[in-house]
Amino acid sequence: MNRKPPLNSHTSLASTAAAGWMSGSFNEEADLLTLLQKGPSPTSMGSPWKPFLLLSVISGLSDFARAVAARPISYAAVLRMKADSSSVLNSRSRPRQHHGGGLVTPDWPAFSSHSLSALSLFGSQEDYRSEDGEEFGPVFIHEPGDVVFPLDSDEKKVVMHCEARGNPPPTYSWYINGTEVDAEADYRYSFIDGNLIITNASESRDYGKYQCKAENGFGTVLGREALLQFAYLGAFSGKTRGGVSVREGQGVVLMCTPPPHSPEIIYSWVFNEFPSFVAEDSRRFISQDTGNLYISKVQPSDVGSYICLVKNAVTNARVLSPPTPLTLKTDGVMGEYEPKIEVHFPTSVLAAKGVTVRLECFALGNPVPTITWRKINGNIPKKARLRKSQAVLEIPNIQLEDSGTYECKAENPRGGTAFKGHLQVYTLPQWVRMINDTQMDSGEKLQWECKAMGRPRPTYHWLLNGLPLTSQGRVEIMNGELTIHRVQQADSGMYQCVAGNKYGAIYSNAELKILASPPVFVQNPVRVIATLGKDISLECKPRASPKPRITWKRGDRRIQQSRRIMLLRNNTLRIVNSSRADEGNYVCRAENQLGSAEMTAILWVKEAMRVELSPSRVEVTVGESVVLSCKAAHDTSLDVAFQWFFNQKPINFQQDGGHFEYIQTQSSTVDLMIRSILLKHAGKYGCRAQTSADAVFTEAELLVRGPPGPPGVVIVEEITDTTATLSWTRGLDNHSPISTYNLQARSPFSLGWQTVKTDPEPVTGDMESAMAVELNPWVEYEFRVVASNGIGTGDPSAPSRGVRTKEAVPSVAPSNVSGGNGRRHELVISWEPVSEEFQNGEGFGYIVAFRANGTRGWKEKMVTSADSTTYKYRDETFPPLTPFEVKVGVYNNKGDGPFSKVVIIHSAEGEPREAPSDVKAYSISSSEIRVTWNPPNPGPGRPRGYEVSYWKDMEQEESGNKQRTVKNETSVVLTGLEGNSLYLITVKGFNSIGQGPATAAVTANTRKAPPAQPPTNLMWIQEGNNVSLNWDPVRAKDNESDVIGYMVLLKQEGRGHNQVTRTINPSTMLSLPEGGTYIIEVRALSEGGEGAVSSQVRVVTSSGVRAKSSQHSVHCTPRGLTWTAMLLVLLVPSASW
Repeated sequence: MNRKPPLNSHTSLASTAAAGWMSGSFNEEADLLTLLQKGPSPTSMGSPWKPFLLLSVISGLSDFARAVAARPISYAAVLRMKADSSSVLNSRSRPRQHHGGGLVTPDWPAFSSHSLSALSLFGSQEDYRSEDGEEFGPVFIHEPGDVVFPLDSDEKKVVMHCEARGNPPPTYSWYINGTEVDAEADYRYSFIDGNLIITNASESRDYGKYQCKAENGFGTVLGREALLQFAYLGAFSGKTRGGVSVREGQGVVLMCTPPPHSPEIIYSWVFNEFPSFVAEDSRRFISQDTGNLYISKVQPSDVGSYICLVKNAVTNARVLSPPTPLTLKTDGVMGEYEPKIEVHFPTSVLAAKGVTVRLECFALGNPVPTITWRKINGNIPKKARLRKSQAVLEIPNIQLEDSGTYECKAENPRGGTAFKGHLQVYTLPQWVRMINDTQMDSGEKLQWECKAMGRPRPTYHWLLNGLPLTSQGRVEIMNGELTIHRVQQADSGMYQCVAGNKYGAIYSNAELKILASPPVFVQNPVRVIATLGKDISLECKPRASPKPRITWKRGDRRIQQSRRIMLLRNNTLRIVNSSRADEGNYVCRAENQLGSAEMTAILWVKEAMRVELSPSRVEVTVGESVVLSCKAAHDTSLDVAFQWFFNQKPINFQQDGGHFEYIQTQSSTVDLMIRSILLKHAGKYGCRAQTSADAVFTEAELLVRGPPGPPGVVIVEEITDTTATLSWTRGLDNHSPISTYNLQARSPFSLGWQTVKTDPEPVTGDMESAMAVELNPWVEYEFRVVASNGIGTGDPSAPSRGVRTKEAVPSVAPSNVSGGNGRRHELVISWEPVSEEFQNGEGFGYIVAFRANGTRGWKEKMVTSADSTTYKYRDETFPPLTPFEVKVGVYNNKGDGPFSKVVIIHSAEGEPREAPSDVKAYSISSSEIRVTWNPPNPGPGRPRGYEVSYWKDMEQEESGNKQRTVKNETSVVLTGLEGNSLYLITVKGFNSIGQGPATAAVTANTRKAPPAQPPTNLMWIQEGNNVSLNWDPVRAKDNESDVIGYMVLLKQEGRGHNQVTRTINPSTMLSLPEGGTYIIEVRALSEGGEGAVSSQVRVVTSSGVRAKSSQHSVHCTPRGLTWTAMLLVLLVPSASW
């Protein structure tokens, strides 16, 4: 049969494993390809169900061992271990494990399927009870969870977990659908501790609700109900499916008709062949409720074979249906028609709080309908999402406020249709108030209340030792309230309050113990030290059950009550206005039907203690120190202890040691030193002296003088263009009168807070209002106030709200008015702009006024941009360098402001008009030409520099190079030229306006390149400090300049000085100035410049030495030479050769 069990119920380890198998998807192409090759057939599960019984038992034992370790033994345990033990008089309760169960609906999040540790189940430390000590009733550690078991699993055993603790250890039994499991009658059932093992489980025999019962000598508890269901997926019928034929444009529904399965399955459709899956869009929809494929408007591309593929969400098993052919009729095309909703959500939808709800709605129609959603009398939740081209409304984490009527509407140009359904959200019961373990004396009244919330509202029933408890005799039950009058020993046991609605139930468990013991005094005798003249209370609180009868006596005589001696209802003996005569032994006797006991109270009466704290009031200034002394006068037979307080709180000398120090001066006197006093140290300091007889507390007041505190809120009462009237409230004067107030302002243009001028000046300490003056108009200000007194200046007040002063006519003219330059016939005027701080209002701009020197009327031009710095006036009638009188003024919406001082500015002189003269060019070397010229005649358009253009003969001028000079230079050396080449050269002047005319081109020919061959075969002879050097002459090639001489470079290593010698011969004599190492290089000289350098000669000077040496070298790259071989032979002195 095809049962659809609840979704996402509580799961055991098996269901946890099953949840892992649900992660598969239809993207596993290899598996699907195998399915398509084999045809429709059942498929085995993707993963075997793995055994976990042993791990579960070990885990449970481990949690239990950790939980029970080092648990304290409660008093009740001691009572049972000792014959003379007794109980407390009042009832005592402790928290206990509470649990839920009986789930029959899907996805209730309040119950976790994860296993809990024993420590978390035991609750508070009071509930940690030793198995070897206190005896107690069963407490569940692990209850069974809902299980979904795959029928085709390799592991054929189902394990339902149950574990409880108790002393003595509990025994277990199980119920299936209310019937107790008989393991002896059915071999398939077995027990390991509290766990139920089902071998060869089958759906027909084992599907249902399971409940675990744990019991020992103290009572019985029932666990929550757990649902066992089975996961399977049958095969499609092998019968061939008939084809479906429709007209083009018509809608069609292809039925899936899934095989028997449990639990839910996932649907998809294959088109023609794998891996071609049907893609869902506004025209095609696959319902996950029916499994059917809906095509709202068939197109020719839809013709083909369709296969329904279903997947079990637990086992991942997949099966394929026989193909359904879809063809088109040939008798015409379907015309347009209005939508028809073919699949929709139910008219009533129930959902558990916290789950995700999916509402489906899809329609057939031509043209393809559009789906829209709305919530009647409300808005669709913002968290909702539309899926599958709006055919699915998905609401995650559903809450009670999401309940309501939802409508989907399908529309196309031919019409529309709608469907409405009601979504109702329910909640399983959740505890608001639970019951706890309680110990009571016989004869007392028990009142327990349990309360839960849920939707629908939960109902309650009570269990005693696993059996229903009803109102009768001394027992009263009213919903979640249980009352038992005059409890008896027979009322002891395990009680359970069960709160449930039709969607589930939860359990709250507690143990009731009725105590019985003779009186016992924990402390005996009791010594009491009292103060002369004070009232004394002697308590008598034995542990006993039932309550004992109390009598007091002094010596052998029973105490009779009087005005001074009273016996209170709680059996306390009270002595008023004690005296020395009251000293002695007092005996309290407690007696009940189980026995009796006596307690002796020994009373001493001492003189009252007196404490003096000095000084009692002291004033100090910030930064000073003070000492408070506390002296106690007390009975010398008693020890006294002191404690210091600040504003009723104990002083922490370790934390506040920087300011406070505790000093013990004598056994009965202590001092408190307060160093480097701050304002926060002002307050009351208390000294508490205590003996075993009494305690005395006295206080002293410390006043701290310091700078004033910040004034109160600053309010801008009135604002003008240059003033602001401020008011404030007085702050603390910190015990020194406020002498003056300082008003400060801050604007976007100031560097932080600035002191402002005030009216009156100064602002005295008795004032709470003043006017800030000389402010700038149309500027946004914040204000604050700072108070000062004779000790110093305090912290500022909080800033006022920002306010803007009123607008006014500008009062600041532009500065640095100047000009000049520009193009011909232009007058260029420039100035420094006025800062926004001084613009004084909106609509700020400039008025530029000018007139030719010697004329009377001013021309005025408006510049509307406040950021402008330049104005250009063009008039072709005035000649270059015409002088003008110029001034620049300001204005805004309030009116015109002042003008700047008048300055003289000349109009532009224009670009140069004449070309330079007497241009000459001549070659310096093979790569350089010097060019000279004379400047043009003086006049308007004076050059600010010159531009020299040069290009090779046979080339265009535009392709040549340019080189500029600066200022008045009239010559330039052109470098980087090609050797032995003819160049054409022109010169033109330029200034900031433009360039003048160019001169006629002159020519110059660069010289041939210098010899590329360096001097070779250098030979040298050293005698003393003189070196005779010669080399082979250099022969110039045809394309090289002739050699006109040689240049010899002598440089000493480590020194920056070089010595250059020129010679026309291939030899020279060098003098070495001092001892050291010298380097010699030789170059050929020609008209084309210096030739290549020779290899280096290294000479070491030595006085009186005559040497002879030869050296050979090999050329390297043109940029340098590298020695490849060097031979240095030092010859013997001249006397020896």
